[in-house]
Amino acid sequence: MDGHAMAVGAERRWAVVTGAIILFLTGMLAYMSLHWATMPPARMETIDPATLHLSGEFVEANLGTAREADGAVTVRLLASQYAFTPQCVLVPRDTPVRIRATSSDVVHGFSVAGTNVNMMLAPGYVSQFATRFQRGGEFLMPCHEFCGIGHAAMWAKVRVVEPAAFAAALQGGRASCVGP
Repeated sequence: MDGHAMAVGAERRWAVVTGAIILFLTGMLAYMSLHWATMPPARMETIDPATLHLSGEFVEANLGTAREADGAVTVRLLASQYAFTPQCVLVPRDTPVRIRATSSDVVHGFSVAGTNVNMMLAPGYVSQFATRFQRGGEFLMPCHEFCGIGHAAMWAKVRVVEPAAFAAALQGGRASCVGP
């Protein structure tokens, strides 16, 4: 067999392999679009981003960390260009924590370094995440969705303390990293 015939055979084999991959991916796309349709959760909460600061759960007085009647902790956060409110969140170690957050303007997101917390915040929707912080310390919480020119400076921190220190920090039903 001469070199030209070998080259033609190799090209034909590669064309068949490439075609098979394209057909497989197209078939997979068709199957997933029909059978794995992603739908929003049935219990989705909505909120009016234009008025959320005026009344309801996300007014400034309600933001931060609060202890619930069952001993769990709820953290309420508001994301807006280019800051999280509050800037520092205080939570107790090894206690159930429920994070409820929303955005007042554009899509934001955050993750708490070294933990399983990762949330997407879309205007008009309340996001919720349940977790338990196993170790104490201070953790960085950067915005991980590009939200504009000031995105790189958008971050907050989560301070995880012992439950006794958290109880002492509760003032008026809310805990804060910032002193009185």
